[in-house]
Amino acid sequence: MSIVGIRTAFFAATAARVQFDVKKVIAYSTCSQLGYMLFAAGRQQYPSSFFHLFNHAFFKALLFRAAGSVIHALINEQDARRTGGLGDLRIFVFMASSIGTMARAGSTFLAGFYSKDIIRETSISSYTVNGLVRYWLGTRTAVFTGIYSSDVRDDRFAEETTTSRETRSTIHSSSALEIGVLGFLAIRSVRSGYLCRDLFVGLGADFFSNSLAVTEQNGWASAEFLPVTRKRLPTIRSVRVSFEVDRREEVAFDFISTRHFRSHK
Repeated sequence: MSIVGIRTAFFAATAARVQFDVKKVIAYSTCSQLGYMLFAAGRQQYPSSFFHLFNHAFFKALLFRAAGSVIHALINEQDARRTGGLGDLRIFVFMASSIGTMARAGSTFLAGFYSKDIIRETSISSYTVNGLVRYWLGTRTAVFTGIYSSDVRDDRFAEETTTSRETRSTIHSSSALEIGVLGFLAIRSVRSGYLCRDLFVGLGADFFSNSLAVTEQNGWASAEFLPVTRKRLPTIRSVRVSFEVDRREEVAFDFISTRHFRSHK
């Protein structure tokens, strides 16, 4: 179960990287997060698996709601490459989408950070070859998650306008009900991991009590006291690779634009 789960998480994250449909990206992201949950359950870390399911409900609902708001405003346009220039028009949706994106990528102190990191930390704290391999696959998955999350957000809310004039004329501001729902989910995506962590996981936590038979506790104590470099490695790698991908895409765009200008001239 653990091997199937982490391979599913990695495959879905790489598949989401090459998608342009907003809803497909979020759907593949859901498959990737479910792989994390199966990975934890396969290692008998049922509380951490349920904890990630709990946090995932908030930021994934936030992302789907924000995506639906954008699709509705653009008359059913789902291609992220054709939704640029919405940052100034729908600023609250942009802020909520950014919070959900960072929580999904596991940014520090957001919901996904607490639940995803404890899954990887308990894996590497087992000090076995299989645990090390699964930890590195989980780290690679986190890197791809950061890349496709930032790509979709930047495409939808880029400064450059990629929507038609007719479509932009139909864009309207968010309703009070929409702002209320997005605000509620955004707050939960920020605070659920911090407030509920000790309820689900960690030393002394006994969430499932005697309802599940667990033959061994895999590395709870060791995971609490891992070196800071191991704990922060996925976040550091995600930020670094995201900047490198953005720089390469900018260079490639400049190169293609120059060739197009010369050929046109």
